[in-house]
Amino acid sequence: MDLREGPVAAPSATSQAASPVAGAGMLIRRTIMLMKPVTWFAASWAFMCGAIASGALGWSVDSISRLLIGMIMAGPILCGLSQIVNDYCDREVDAINEPQRLIPSGLVSVRHVLITTIVLTWIGCGIALWMGREVALFVGIGFLFALAYSMKPIRAKRNGWIGNALVSFSYEGLAWVAGHAALAALSWQSALIAVFYSIGAHGIMTVNDFKSMTGDIRMGIRSIPVQYGTAKAAWLVVWTMAIAQIAVIIALAVWGHWIAAGVVLLLLLIQGVPYVRFIRDPENNAVFFNATAIMLYVWGMLAAAIGLAG
Repeated sequence: MDLREGPVAAPSATSQAASPVAGAGMLIRRTIMLMKPVTWFAASWAFMCGAIASGALGWSVDSISRLLIGMIMAGPILCGLSQIVNDYCDREVDAINEPQRLIPSGLVSVRHVLITTIVLTWIGCGIALWMGREVALFVGIGFLFALAYSMKPIRAKRNGWIGNALVSFSYEGLAWVAGHAALAALSWQSALIAVFYSIGAHGIMTVNDFKSMTGDIRMGIRSIPVQYGTAKAAWLVVWTMAIAQIAVIIALAVWGHWIAAGVVLLLLLIQGVPYVRFIRDPENNAVFFNATAIMLYVWGMLAAAIGLAG
């Protein structure tokens, strides 16, 4: 302490009374930061699309409550849980590369991580079982994918093909089929569309790897950009997303959902602009790509779900 600051005044009774509240608020904020709210959207959106695709979503209290509770389960609870597990497994690496992060900096203790993980696991499993055995099965598979992605000895995140596949199928495919199964029996058409969008989401996962190439090379993580370079990786992103959507369009057209197929086709054509821009300079256009191409991609998911419900 700088001696020029003078003596520190003793806290007043008011500040002492408020300190437990402030401490609890800080604890909650740090817990939410660990759960990374920015990652919740994808799984919640996919769960909603699956619920819509079931054709059983209505305006009854039971239907809407199952939808909202399921979206909370898929996003904040299960996605949040997977983010905490990943950060805990990365704590030693982060202590070198990003020591300011919550766990390596000591702002969040291992005990805090353990308690939060247990609570989220119990809540997520409880909701899944309440929604039915099929939903519980998909949640269980997603949990195993999260562990395989982050934890040794598998640690699938070290390979861009395998790691990104586990994430994309968890956030998109499993969330979609869980949403469908939460309201009605899962159809093979809905499951197939979920697979197609999961494949396309593999490309979306790769977009986030361009900014961390230097660190990935140092840590031996073989992301898609590390394996193939930025130019080839950018083409892989674009083609993966485009081919998946073309498969969706063909499937919808074959099944007679012409309007939905047309909407998805239109959204794909508009994506051509950010595709070209991303290929030219993937590292500097990643933010633009996320705000345009990926947003159009997820709107296409909704259009496909509405088509299946019709």
